[in-house]
Amino acid sequence: MAPRAYWHLLVWSVAMKLSISVVGTGRMGSALARALLRSGYRTTVWNRTKQKAEPLATLGATVAGSVLEAVNAAEIIIVNVSDYQATAAVLHDDAVASAIRGKLVVELTSGTPHGAREAAEWFAAHGASYLDGAIMATPDFIGTDAGTILISGPRQAFDANEEMFRALGGNVQHIGEEPGRANALDSALLALMWGALFGTLHAIAVGQAEEIDLGELARQWTAIAPVVDGLVVADLINRTNAGRFASDDETLSSISPHYGAFQHLLELMEARKIDRSVVDGYDAIFQRAIAAGHLHDDFAALSQFLGKSR
Repeated sequence: MAPRAYWHLLVWSVAMKLSISVVGTGRMGSALARALLRSGYRTTVWNRTKQKAEPLATLGATVAGSVLEAVNAAEIIIVNVSDYQATAAVLHDDAVASAIRGKLVVELTSGTPHGAREAAEWFAAHGASYLDGAIMATPDFIGTDAGTILISGPRQAFDANEEMFRALGGNVQHIGEEPGRANALDSALLALMWGALFGTLHAIAVGQAEEIDLGELARQWTAIAPVVDGLVVADLINRTNAGRFASDDETLSSISPHYGAFQHLLELMEARKIDRSVVDGYDAIFQRAIAAGHLHDDFAALSQFLGKSR
C-alpha cells in the first residue's frame, strides 16, 4: 500500500473511533487515557490540577480547560477520581448535567455498592447511560492482556462498547446488571487480599520476634501456598456456597485443630508483646462458633458468624 493511501486509511480508522473523555488523570486515570490513545481513540482529558493532564497532550490527547468542555467533547465519559463525592463535585453542575444527556458515563472510581446505585439513579435521572466499574489492577496492568476491570450495569451498554473496554484491559468483564455489583465484588476481593497481607505482617512480626530469617519464611510460604489456596477455594468458598458446614469425608480441616494451634499463636504473641488487635478479633469469631456447637464442624462453618456484626 502506498504511504499516502496508508495515511488516509489511518485517519479514517481513527475518525471512526468513538470520542472519549477521561475525567481525572492521576496515575490510574493517566494509564486509562494512555491505553485509549494507543488504541486510536480520540481522547480528551481533564484534571482539577491541569499540570497532571498536560503530559498526555504529547501522546495526542486534548487537554480540556473545564469539565464541561471535556463532557461536550466526548460520547463516552470515563471518570476516575478519588470517590463518588468527588464525582458529584465535578459533574453535578447544571451545565454539565445538561451536556451529559444521551451519553455513556463509565465510573471507574473506588466506592461502595450503595454509592454506585445512587450514582446510577442520578445519571438515569439526567438522561445518561451508566456503567460502574472496579479496577482490579495497578496502573501498569492497564491496557495489557492481564488488566482486569469488573463492570456492572446495563449489559447492552457494555456490549455496544466492548471494543473500547478491551483497549483498557484484556480481562474486562461484565458481571451483572445491578450497578453496585462491581464494587461489592471489589470489596469482597480486597477483604481476601487484606487478610493475606495482614496475615503476612503477623508472620513477619512472629518471625522477627523469634529471629527467623525472613528469606526462610518466604521459602516456606512458597511451599505451603498451594495448600492454603486449596483451603480457600475448595473448602471455604465452595462449602459455604453449598451450605455444607458439618465435617464429612471431604473435610480438609475442622475448627478444633485450628483453634488449638491458634491458641499457641496467641500465647506466643502475648509473650513477645506482638500487637494482638487483629487476632483477638479472630479469637472472638472462633469463640462464637464454638459456643454455638461448631467445634468439630468444617472450618467453613465460621462463615456463619461473619455475615452480620454482633
